[in-house]
Amino acid sequence: MQKIRKGDKVVVLAGRDKGRSGEVLKMMPKENKALVRGVNLVRRHQKQTAQSEGGIITKEAPIHVSNLALADPKDGKPTRVGFQIQKDGKKVRVAKRSGELIDG
Repeated sequence: MQKIRKGDKVVVLAGRDKGRSGEVLKMMPKENKALVRGVNLVRRHQKQTAQSEGGIITKEAPIHVSNLALADPKDGKPTRVGFQIQKDGKKVRVAKRSGELIDG
Protein backbone atom coordinates (compact mmCIF):
# COMPACT_ATOMS: atom_id res chain seq x y z
CA MET A 1 0.00 0.00 0.00
CA GLN A 2 1.40 3.38 -1.03
CA LYS A 3 1.43 6.50 1.09
CA ILE A 4 0.73 8.86 -1.83
CA ARG A 5 -1.77 7.96 -4.54
CA LYS A 6 -3.33 9.46 -7.66
CA GLY A 7 -5.89 12.12 -6.74
CA ASP A 8 -4.26 13.04 -3.42
CA LYS A 9 -3.58 16.66 -2.47
CA VAL A 10 0.14 17.09 -1.80
CA VAL A 11 2.52 19.86 -0.68
CA VAL A 12 6.02 20.29 -2.13
CA LEU A 13 8.72 20.24 0.57
CA ALA A 14 11.86 21.02 -1.45
CA GLY A 15 12.96 22.50 -4.75
CA ARG A 16 11.96 25.58 -6.67
CA ASP A 17 8.25 24.93 -6.07
CA LYS A 18 8.64 24.58 -2.27
CA GLY A 19 5.40 25.36 -0.43
CA ARG A 20 3.15 24.92 -3.45
CA SER A 21 0.43 22.32 -3.47
CA GLY A 22 -1.50 20.43 -6.10
CA GLU A 23 -3.27 17.23 -7.00
CA VAL A 24 -1.35 14.09 -8.00
CA LEU A 25 -2.17 13.37 -11.64
CA LYS A 26 -0.01 10.26 -12.06
CA MET A 27 2.20 8.07 -9.89
CA MET A 28 5.34 6.39 -11.21
CA PRO A 29 6.21 3.86 -8.48
CA LYS A 30 9.11 2.28 -10.38
CA GLU A 31 10.93 5.64 -10.63
CA ASN A 32 9.60 6.91 -7.24
CA LYS A 33 8.16 9.98 -8.98
CA ALA A 34 4.81 11.70 -9.25
CA LEU A 35 3.20 14.16 -11.65
CA VAL A 36 1.53 17.00 -9.73
CA ARG A 37 -0.84 19.55 -11.29
CA GLY A 38 0.73 23.04 -11.47
CA VAL A 39 4.05 21.98 -9.92
CA ASN A 40 7.52 21.62 -11.52
CA LEU A 41 6.40 23.24 -14.77
CA VAL A 42 8.82 23.04 -17.70
CA ARG A 43 8.66 24.63 -21.15
CA ARG A 44 9.21 22.34 -24.12
CA HIS A 45 9.51 22.99 -27.84
CA GLN A 46 6.97 20.87 -29.68
CA LYS A 47 6.86 20.13 -33.37
CA GLN A 48 3.48 20.52 -35.05
CA THR A 49 1.53 17.31 -35.66
CA ALA A 50 -1.92 16.50 -37.01
CA GLN A 51 -3.30 16.35 -33.46
CA SER A 52 -1.40 19.16 -31.71
CA GLU A 53 -0.16 22.60 -32.58
CA GLY A 54 3.54 23.39 -32.59
CA GLY A 55 5.35 25.95 -30.46
CA ILE A 56 6.56 26.22 -26.90
CA ILE A 57 4.28 24.37 -24.51
CA THR A 58 4.31 24.34 -20.71
CA LYS A 59 3.72 21.04 -18.96
CA GLU A 60 4.35 19.33 -15.63
CA ALA A 61 7.53 17.31 -15.14
CA PRO A 62 7.72 14.44 -12.66
CA ILE A 63 8.89 15.28 -9.13
CA HIS A 64 10.49 12.83 -6.68
CA VAL A 65 8.13 11.56 -3.97
CA SER A 66 10.69 12.36 -1.24
CA ASN A 67 10.03 16.03 -1.98
CA LEU A 68 6.28 15.63 -1.49
CA ALA A 69 4.12 15.33 1.62
CA LEU A 70 0.43 14.65 1.84
CA ALA A 71 -1.69 17.69 2.73
CA ASP A 72 -3.59 17.21 6.00
CA PRO A 73 -7.35 16.95 5.27
CA LYS A 74 -8.04 19.24 8.26
CA ASP A 75 -5.75 22.25 7.63
CA GLY A 76 -3.90 21.56 4.35
CA LYS A 77 -0.45 21.60 5.97
CA PRO A 78 2.09 18.83 5.18
CA THR A 79 1.71 15.65 7.19
CA ARG A 80 3.23 12.21 7.39
CA VAL A 81 1.10 9.18 6.66
CA GLY A 82 0.37 6.30 9.00
CA PHE A 83 -1.73 3.19 8.57
CA GLN A 84 -4.51 1.80 10.73
CA ILE A 85 -6.47 -1.41 10.51
CA GLN A 86 -10.14 -0.79 11.16
CA LYS A 87 -12.56 -3.11 12.97
CA ASP A 88 -13.74 -4.64 9.68
CA GLY A 89 -10.12 -5.50 8.79
CA LYS A 90 -9.74 -2.72 6.21
CA LYS A 91 -6.36 -0.95 6.12
CA VAL A 92 -6.70 2.83 5.87
CA ARG A 93 -4.32 5.78 5.68
CA VAL A 94 -4.25 8.24 8.59
CA ALA A 95 -2.72 11.73 8.82
CA LYS A 96 -0.12 11.73 11.63
CA ARG A 97 -0.62 15.48 12.21
CA SER A 98 -4.35 15.44 13.04
CA GLY A 99 -5.20 11.74 13.26
CA GLU A 100 -7.79 12.29 10.51
CA LEU A 101 -8.65 9.48 8.07
CA ILE A 102 -7.36 10.16 4.56
CA ASP A 103 -9.42 7.54 2.75
CA GLY A 104 -12.60 6.41 4.45
